[in-house]
Amino acid sequence: MNQNSLQPGHHPQAPRENATLICWMIAWRYLTGAASMLSAVSVAAVVGLGLSVAVLIIVLSVINGFERELRERLLGMTAHATVWLKKPAPQDSAREATLLAGAGITGVAPVIEEAALASSGDKVTGVLVTGIDPELHRSVSDLYQFIEPTSGSLNPGKFEVWLGQRLARQLGVRVGDAVTLVLPTPVVSPVGLLPRQRRFQVTALVNTQSEMDGRAAFVHLADAGKLFRIGSRTSGYQVRLEDVFATDHVWLAAEEAFGDDIAAVRPWTRVHGNLYQAIVTQKITMFVLLLFLVAVAAFNLVSGLMMVADQKRADVAILRSMGSSTTLVLRVFLILGLLLGFAGLLAGVIGGVLLTLLLPDGLMLLSGLSGRDLMSQYFIGYLPVDIRASDIGLIVGISLFLIVLSALFPAWKATRQTPIVVLAHE
Repeated sequence: MNQNSLQPGHHPQAPRENATLICWMIAWRYLTGAASMLSAVSVAAVVGLGLSVAVLIIVLSVINGFERELRERLLGMTAHATVWLKKPAPQDSAREATLLAGAGITGVAPVIEEAALASSGDKVTGVLVTGIDPELHRSVSDLYQFIEPTSGSLNPGKFEVWLGQRLARQLGVRVGDAVTLVLPTPVVSPVGLLPRQRRFQVTALVNTQSEMDGRAAFVHLADAGKLFRIGSRTSGYQVRLEDVFATDHVWLAAEEAFGDDIAAVRPWTRVHGNLYQAIVTQKITMFVLLLFLVAVAAFNLVSGLMMVADQKRADVAILRSMGSSTTLVLRVFLILGLLLGFAGLLAGVIGGVLLTLLLPDGLMLLSGLSGRDLMSQYFIGYLPVDIRASDIGLIVGISLFLIVLSALFPAWKATRQTPIVVLAHE
């Protein structure tokens, strides 16, 4: 027999697991028992916490969706950077090789880009005509993933064009129809000045569901040279980067290949940089602001737990008089706070994820019922969502910390009651 068990004042202690189980059983009974006295304040706090967490997940998922579409769709179709020549010049394979050898540059393709008017019948609209070499352009753009039909061709000399789907709808044309491209530069004729124009056959539509669909017209590089009267020369080179943010490499490579006096660089950050920064800033701002909303909802649990502690003061006094430690009482009310908070947190996460998944279809339905394009002011024509496990994990972690923090004071308050005084008034 263990000699320590025979020593005066020594009593075998129950396993720590039993004490933890007792705390959970008491907290669970307070929460769900027939005599549960949880107030409407506690229920409102749980509902408020769930709504706050759900709103935070929805907002972050939508912002993440816009950031993803900007990086993967818009930057996937447009060049990460364009090296513009100050004067159109013949293609130089040696300079192209020097540009391609630049650090972080994975693709280079010649390009001609000018503004023009597109007309079909009595419909006229402004377009951005881009002359490309279909084979070389694949190294700098994912455009070919968005053309319909995928067999649409751009053969040199046949004057074929790919139109943005929204642009084609505005002009009332389809694949196989003809569209006239009109340049603002006039030509001199015996009857006076006439606009320079050329008929092109539509062989494919570009459906990116972005702002590009409303103004893009792609033609073969050779046809663009004839249209703009620069022959076999090119006006610049589009560049694709391994890291879209490493645009400084393009400046160095362009300077080495062409020199400062010949070429100028236009990175994507000059065109879409403000939009990207706005999305990132908005994400941080909305996260912080909505986190305060979660904090308010979490700390609303304090008033509910204070009421529970006041209602259960007789139970606490009996436990204390039976020899229970203040630690056990503290753990009971901490667990009760965690159960309440976790219920709201779990409901908020599930509700937020489900509502986020339903949001794009809901917005499309609302647009159809209202007869208005609710996404017409954005660079894409649909509502993107991107639910990230890292964001949900961060929300859950911070929320649990706030829940524990809000449960500490009511739990500590419950341990400060004097059993004799409480029982004397019962």
